[in-house]
Amino acid sequence: MGLTNQQKQDIEVVIKNSLRDKFQNYKPETASMPFHTRLLGKDRLALYSFIHSLITNFGTRIFEPVALALAKNNFKEAKSHATAGELISEGAHKEIQNIIDNLTTATTEPNKKMEIETIRKVCQSGKMRKVKPTKVDILLEDKSGQLFLFDLKTVKPNAGGFKEFKRTLLEWVATILANNPKARVNTMIAIPYNPYEPEPYNRWTIRGMLDLKMELRVAEEFWDFFNGKGTYDSLLDCFEKVGVELRPEIDKYFSRFK
Repeated sequence: MGLTNQQKQDIEVVIKNSLRDKFQNYKPETASMPFHTRLLGKDRLALYSFIHSLITNFGTRIFEPVALALAKNNFKEAKSHATAGELISEGAHKEIQNIIDNLTTATTEPNKKMEIETIRKVCQSGKMRKVKPTKVDILLEDKSGQLFLFDLKTVKPNAGGFKEFKRTLLEWVATILANNPKARVNTMIAIPYNPYEPEPYNRWTIRGMLDLKMELRVAEEFWDFFNGKGTYDSLLDCFEKVGVELRPEIDKYFSRFK
């Protein structure tokens, strides 16, 4: 399917605006690096610093607005930096800890459908605790009312962090169900591209904590979700086109550092 011409134009505008906004607000590192500067040149060092800063914030500055632009025509609602909810029942809090403990000790294997139903049974059991869960990077509601919550991660997340990633996904479920016990909710980790390509994504560090079919979307699995098969490849073409088009603008920006 890929992207329509109009969608491509919209995505390209989002990328251009995000990059130009970065140019306007970027302040190069002020730390003196005399050896690096003399070896590489002031302009190359400035370019390196800019690229490093851009990559660090790629998720919020580019990936999130691009995802929202893709979703706007295919979902009833699409939001970034959303709040899943503010309350978790004591029963759900206890069950989440039990799930985490059992996965950590390999007593059970991850099974998201079963975990959701376990939390659903106790989603309003006991006192309701006020919580402040991690913000949802991308929250979607489809035309049937089903919810999809994404936690957008770097392409090589720290293996030791997956226990907390799992907790975040389960807490999102619990806060959604505390408000609406009948809600159909899906919570997932999203990794925007595969750094091991053309080899498959190395998922061994995740296995045992995440339900790989239900809780992980990598590269095509993530981007094609928003607009159908072929979206990921079309998206790469959009980035390449913008890069070529803005090259003179980028060169001009960095020429002032010579």
